[in-house]
Order: sequence, then C-alpha cells, then structure tokens
Amino acid sequence: MDTIFAEATPPGRGGVCVVRLSGPKARAAMETLAGPVATPRIATLRALRDGDDLIDRALVIWFESGRSFTGEEVAELHLHGAPVIANRVSQALIARGLRRAEAGEFTRRAFLNGRMDLAEAEGLADLLSAETEAQRKLAMQATEGLLGQKVEQLRAKLVRAGALIEASIDFADEEVPEDVPAEAFALIEAVRADISEMLARYPATERLRQGYEVAIIGPPNAGKSTLLNRIGQREIALVSEMAGTTRDILELHTELRGLPVTFIDTAGLRESDDPVERMGVAKALRRAADADLRIHLSEEGRPVDQIKKGDIVLRSKADLVPGQGLAVSGATGEGVAELLDMVYDALRHRAAGLGLVGHKRQAEALQRACSALEITQETAPELLAEALRQVNLALSVLVGRVGAEDYLDEIFRSFCIGK
Repeated sequence: MDTIFAEATPPGRGGVCVVRLSGPKARAAMETLAGPVATPRIATLRALRDGDDLIDRALVIWFESGRSFTGEEVAELHLHGAPVIANRVSQALIARGLRRAEAGEFTRRAFLNGRMDLAEAEGLADLLSAETEAQRKLAMQATEGLLGQKVEQLRAKLVRAGALIEASIDFADEEVPEDVPAEAFALIEAVRADISEMLARYPATERLRQGYEVAIIGPPNAGKSTLLNRIGQREIALVSEMAGTTRDILELHTELRGLPVTFIDTAGLRESDDPVERMGVAKALRRAADADLRIHLSEEGRPVDQIKKGDIVLRSKADLVPGQGLAVSGATGEGVAELLDMVYDALRHRAAGLGLVGHKRQAEALQRACSALEITQETAPELLAEALRQVNLALSVLVGRVGAEDYLDEIFRSFCIGK
C-alpha cells in the first residue's frame, strides 16, 4: 500500500492549512521534515526543513496504525495557511515517494480497513454536504453507525432462526420440539416487520436528505417572480409588467427553520402561440408535478392546475387588488411570513417519521431482503434456510461487507480531496 497525502483544509489562503498523510511511510515522511516525534497523538511544534530550506514552523502529530481515521499510520502537518507553504511541503513529500490522494481516498481506506461500514461512509458524505440543521442531524445518525447496529440486531435474529431451521433439517428423523419451527417463524416475522418499517420510512428520509422543492405556479404576471425575490430577499428573477417574462425555471435554495427547501419560479401557465413559451409552460408543469408542495398564485386566488393534497392557494398582489381569502404581496411583503409558516408546517409533517435508510442503494438492499422473506409457515425448511441466506447476503451488501465494489467509486468520488 502506498502512502498518500492531501490538504485536509479548503484550498486558498487562511489561518491554518492541514496536510494529512496516510500509509506505511506517513510517520517517516513527517520525521524527515520535522525530526523525530516519539509520542503519538500529541501535537508538537517543530521546524519543517527540506535539507537546508526552512519551510515553516508547524504543529505536527501522528497516529499509530489501528488508532487513526484510516486505520493506517497517519500524520498531520498543521502549517501556516499560505498556499506557497502547502505547495512547498507537497514537493517535499512527493520527492520522498508519497503521492497526492484522490477524492475520498482517505475515507475509502477507512472503509477497506474496517474503520467504518459503507452506510457510515455514506453518512459522512451526507454530513460534508449538509446545508441545514435537519440534514446535519440526519447525517450524524448515519456516521454514528446506527444503521449498522440495527443490521446486527436483525442478523442475530436470523442466526437464531437459521440454527433452529437447520436443526429441524439435520434431525428430521429424531424428535424435535414442536415449538422449534414456531420460534423460528416468529423470529423471521420480527425481522420482516423491522425491515418493512425501515422501508416505509425511507421516502421521507431520502427526501430530507435531498431537500424539498416548492413550486410557485400561476398565470403570467401573477407576481410569482416578485414573490420569489421577496422570499430570497434579493433579485433572483427578472420582474417586468410584460406577461411571460419568466420562461425557464428559476430556483432559490434556502433553509427554512432547519429544513432544506428549494423554491421554484415557473413560467406563467397559459395557452400561447410562441413555441419557446409553450416549452417553458410544459417544463413548468412537469417540474411542478414532481414538487413536494405547490403554491398556486393568481390575482383571483384560484388554482390554475389540478389541486393536490396540501397545495396552498393564494391571492397575489394583496397591496393592489382587494379580495377575500389568503393573500400575499411580493412587492410589500404582506402575508409572506404567514406563507412561510404554512410551507414550514406542511414540510415539517412530511419530515416526521424519519428512519435510518436514506439512500437508494440501501433501500434496494432492504427490498431484496424483504422479498426473500415472502414465506409462510408451510414453507419447507430447506427453502426457509435458503431464504435466510439470501436475507443475510442482502444485509451484508447494505453495510458493505460483500458486493460493495460496484458502489465504491460512486460513493467516494463525492468526497473532497483530503477526506
């Protein structure tokens, strides 16, 4: 295994730049620059020298194999945050046979060395990309290994059930207590119920991880773009008195009380002879249909498309056009706070009942396990034993014990260099 290095802090000028090394030569490479450092896990102030060249004065620290993030020997150089210093250190490390790490390579090594399972690695990727408090909390659940712990609980029940079934097969000609098959089936039913519940919670969990979409739809010149600008408190969309100004999708990514929300401004919905506008309307309808929530906005306060459960219907231009019902004005801000309250309440309920499974790969593995458990008390013991083997295989894939090779590149390329 070669030794890798990378900057663990964002590139550019800053107060501190951390260069991380991992592999069999990590400590030796550090000590060729900093001199001997006897005690692991203790930061030491040292002068970094490459021959006669004093590169920097830095804090250095190393971690022994088996007690580091990657499971390998790891060293860190805490430099002053000038890019020229990091570049000079990189040159010195390359000269000593180290190579630059690829994206996610430190975490990949942690997984391959058994320092984390695949679900924890996915959770770490989610944590690094989290933009809201709700996403952070969800990701921390995964990094703490809660899904892996749940899988181990399921596997323990399956092992017990499998032992009972194997006993009924091996000792078929002898007396086997009548409650043995019943106990095995009860354990299997408990596992199936747990997996079904995990799958039922997956859509809400995955949606929070990805973020919610709220589409603002209505006729041309209804004030949709003005409302989007008011919500974002900046000019996102071009506003004009001419109807049909917005022809493409405009997005506002924001955090609404901890929830990740993307507000979408769509083209005005109307019949048109303009082919470009017709394409914009068709695109708006498709995007609105896929949104988690839709805000119908018009001067009359009437929906322009079929109402879905939970949709919000508002009268626009409340400052100019008097009327009845819920109203909002993007120009003055009237009713905007109340609208955001309604949006939050609607999405908050959808975020209830979160689970441990938030990735498609994980859900597919659980679905395979659930399908294998489609058995009855009349199922032959030999078929039961094979079903349990398939379930165990699916659970092993879930946490990356087997069959992870096809997913590794896709998962770890989402990490930054140095993680």
